[in-house]
Amino acid sequence: MPAVTTDHTMSADHAHQALPTEGSALTGVALSATLHCLTGCAIGEVTGMVIGTALGFSNLGTIALAVGLAFLFGYTLTSLPLLRAGFAVAVVIPIALASDTLSIAVMEIVDNGIMLAVPGAMEAGVGSVLFWGSLSFALVVAGLVALPVNRWLIARGKGHAAVHATGVHGGPPVRVVGAIAVLLAIFGTTVLAIEVLV
Repeated sequence: MPAVTTDHTMSADHAHQALPTEGSALTGVALSATLHCLTGCAIGEVTGMVIGTALGFSNLGTIALAVGLAFLFGYTLTSLPLLRAGFAVAVVIPIALASDTLSIAVMEIVDNGIMLAVPGAMEAGVGSVLFWGSLSFALVVAGLVALPVNRWLIARGKGHAAVHATGVHGGPPVRVVGAIAVLLAIFGTTVLAIEVLV
């Protein structure tokens, strides 16, 4: 990657540790990257689903909107800390694309696939517990599926490694996002279990 000239200069003693390439340390980094990516993906997905459902879009139209917004918010969450650090837009765009594209794509395929697979979830509407339970479950499963993908990418110096190389780390606290994901998993699983059993 060509040298970057910004207001934010990184000296040799600007320390950020090299990314691990194996073991639990690599899994931890991948989990952090996945939760970060899941945050942007979830914001876009929920926004798109709510707007599309409320406006009576077709399932395809709603999913198209949700996917587009998921990519938009995902890239935005990655880009903002870099822009604040002084990196030029022309430098930030390829970093965001390299970091998030495959991860978001995997999440979007999985979560929208689940929403389509759960009978009545897309048609239930934003006032329905089934809608929110299905969406919560779908997002958590999407994150779980994306985790090994991100781990594989990072181990090869790709994906989130592009952001790590800048030494700039931003986004919401990983523990907070993780805790929210656990709550969503419990809520979504409970709703779907009741739907099946009742």
